[in-house]
Amino acid sequence: MRPARLILLVLISLTLLEGCATPHSSDTRFQSGYYTVRPNDTLYSIAWRYRVDWQQLASWNGIRAPYTIHPGQRLRMNPPPGGTATAAAPAPPPASSPPAAPRTGGTTGGATASTPPRQAPAAAAPRPAQPQTPPPSAAATGIRWQWPTEGQVVRPFPTNDDTVKRGIGIAGTRGQPVRAAAPGRVVYSGSGLVGYGQLIIVKHDENFLSAYAHNEKLLVNEGMDVTGGQQIARLGDTGTDRPMLHFEIRFEGRPVDPLRYLPRR
Repeated sequence: MRPARLILLVLISLTLLEGCATPHSSDTRFQSGYYTVRPNDTLYSIAWRYRVDWQQLASWNGIRAPYTIHPGQRLRMNPPPGGTATAAAPAPPPASSPPAAPRTGGTTGGATASTPPRQAPAAAAPRPAQPQTPPPSAAATGIRWQWPTEGQVVRPFPTNDDTVKRGIGIAGTRGQPVRAAAPGRVVYSGSGLVGYGQLIIVKHDENFLSAYAHNEKLLVNEGMDVTGGQQIARLGDTGTDRPMLHFEIRFEGRPVDPLRYLPRR
């Protein structure tokens, strides 16, 4: 085998391994149980990336509603000793430079909404660690789930827990509507999570979140309330090799099979 071809095969193998690695091993910002917040991060997007219950993450770092964080903050990613919440480390003072442009999310009707400046989080009362609760049945959630888009499921829910992205892939046509699978509030709208492309995360209640990845265009911004069936994006192929919606549901930070909750077709 020629040396050049051998090198190419090695590089491809390393790329595939990196794509299957856990976020903790591939992210240099996650070291010694801490994560350094970067621009455009939100508490929800960090919790999503590391499969942590957002409420626990807030409690470990003494963050309370509206759960605002700052670039440069160091967040504890594991329970503190004794289960006592601690105040999150503040961001370093900004250097003398022009003010940064406000973060913008998706747009609706051509208008762009900006996220208000993030305020310093206040300390929260300690939230004791809870044992993992088995995911409830679809009927027990009290949430009326519906399919987020039309199309065939071409990627089933993976059984390997080491897979970073654990959801289903729904094939479709570029530009077709992507809809909220249930009523809720948009807690992330952007492209800051590697491998998800243009992504939206919707919070349905204190336990359930859903995510819609690889969109062509985002139509809602963080903080917006959406109804079940409301169009929130246009299907695309950002971060994937074909027009497809990657759809996830998480219960207390843990991925669950969406087919367990979506109605039978």
